Amino acid sequence: MAMLGALVLGLTVVVMAMLAAFSLPAVHGEPRHVPLGVTGPQRALDVTRAGLAGDAWDVEVYGDRAALAAAVKGHEISGGFALGPDGIDVYTASAGGTPVATAISAAGSALAERQRTTADVHDLVAFPSDDPRGAGFGAVTLPMMFAGILPAVMLIRLFPGSANLRLRIAGAFGFALAAGAALTAFLQYGAGSLAGDYWRSAAGLALGMAAVSITALGLDTLLGYAGVMIMMALTIFLGNPLSGLSTGPHWLPDGWSTLGQLLPLGASGSLLRATAFFDGAGAAFPVLVLAGWIVFGLTLVLIAAHRPSRQARRDAGEIENIRDANPGDTWPTEVQRAPV
Repeated sequence: MAMLGALVLGLTVVVMAMLAAFSLPAVHGEPRHVPLGVTGPQRALDVTRAGLAGDAWDVEVYGDRAALAAAVKGHEISGGFALGPDGIDVYTASAGGTPVATAISAAGSALAERQRTTADVHDLVAFPSDDPRGAGFGAVTLPMMFAGILPAVMLIRLFPGSANLRLRIAGAFGFALAAGAALTAFLQYGAGSLAGDYWRSAAGLALGMAAVSITALGLDTLLGYAGVMIMMALTIFLGNPLSGLSTGPHWLPDGWSTLGQLLPLGASGSLLRATAFFDGAGAAFPVLVLAGWIVFGLTLVLIAAHRPSRQARRDAGEIENIRDANPGDTWPTEVQRAPV
């Protein structure tokens, strides 16, 4: 009865933790240190920067409208205001995060109202016309999670032992390549949710799934089902709500957004956003993060491959017990290692 009560309590805590992980970032989401550009006459710039003071915006001044627009398209800033005698031109990039783009538009309208002028919004980097809200782009999280974890679990069960180590690693990379190509093809040509170069987006998505799969492979090989639970916690409880895939990282609370971008799902989402909508701008950091996770996963696999199996450790313990009970007998000094 006590075990049943502990199980019920434990599952309740898990469900509450899941609710908190998914709801708190959404409830407390707002612009935080969003990189924003401004250009225009000095007097107007001073007034604008004073009106944008606070933690929501990190304001940078640009020399002219062309430089400001290029910075938005190059993924250097999330948007900007071009100030002129005829009003304010508001530049946004909704493909970089719809809530952030909406907040920039609202800030531009409020600024124009205070200055008794008008604001015209220009979405310089929008989602494709077939999916203007980016619903397909935001929906890639769940397939990416399971396309990383499930193959790792199946490969270990179907191809166990140290003799199949290379086969498991090759299978994880092979599935990531195939699934990356297939998912990108569906999103770009089927749903119309992606733009940009297909092969670059497919490679980025494959790299993200490989990072999840190889890490799951390493954790499962080393820790068994406990490793799978750890990987699911990293992806479902932390990675998914903190990925910023639908909102952009600047919409999350401070610190949590940084953590999200250091996890596989957050880095994968940022990489796909960069390759699909910003011509690869901003792809370097997520590529490094994903490569780091792959190296980490491979390291775990190699550690597990070079340690004695559970059966070998049990056999060694039994021999030590017999030695202690029969100190005068001679026993082999080594125990034959069983396959991992």
